[in-house]
Amino acid sequence: MAIITKITTQQKNKDRFNIFMDHGKGEEYAFSVDSAVLIRFELKKGMELDDFSILEVQYQDGIRKAYNRAVNYLARRMRSEKEIRDYLTQKEIEEPVINEVIHKLANQKYINDEEYALSYVRTQMNTTDKGPDLITMELKERGINEGIIKHVITEYPREEQVEKAIKVAEKVIKKNSKESQRIVKQKAEQFLLRKGYSFDVIHLALTEADLDKEQDEEMEAIRYQGEKTHRKYSTLTGFEYSQKMKQALFRKGFPMELIEKYLEEVEKS
Repeated sequence: MAIITKITTQQKNKDRFNIFMDHGKGEEYAFSVDSAVLIRFELKKGMELDDFSILEVQYQDGIRKAYNRAVNYLARRMRSEKEIRDYLTQKEIEEPVINEVIHKLANQKYINDEEYALSYVRTQMNTTDKGPDLITMELKERGINEGIIKHVITEYPREEQVEKAIKVAEKVIKKNSKESQRIVKQKAEQFLLRKGYSFDVIHLALTEADLDKEQDEEMEAIRYQGEKTHRKYSTLTGFEYSQKMKQALFRKGFPMELIEKYLEEVEKS
């Protein structure tokens, strides 16, 4: 048995206390505890503790410290259970302690994966250009189970998906105005897929978006791409030059009829 010989308040944290004990070889520092643990075990000077009691006090203090870490982590924003588990694991806290903390937080309604997922969907829907597939993937990464995801993703109505996808597509179209219509469409499709929109939503969005170029706009695009391509093949002449230009511009998405028209224009200039 060991006897508590002194209890002092820590200078940097007034809510923690240093416990000094005598194990038969004189007074020495033993461990520190949170004020709640001090009160729970009624620790005081002259109290005797066996090895099991000391381990129990330290275990409960470990839970208290981990709990305080988790609460501070939650204070910044809502977290999923997995995010809290991962955070505490990174702090090298043992799994039994983490389980106790998670249980306590859940009982106090500090964590609720369904509420978290619902809030996450609404936030992403209102503040980003992400589609439902990308949001679903992010929820899975945060440890939300499929049943909850299927329920909360219904908060993202199809009409809003299409509306948002149209705006995203129009930005891509504007950014790539010097590309051929076919390449612009491919880039818009690929970008919308990466953003998490389904094929049917993408099809509707591209149908509604101002994708079709006027003939003058497409001609302006092929002139721009043609000048770049010409610099690459400027050392060639005749048939070889013509074939290389046709192949390169065709790969860039321009129809052969327009390519022929452009090359005739170049010849006359």
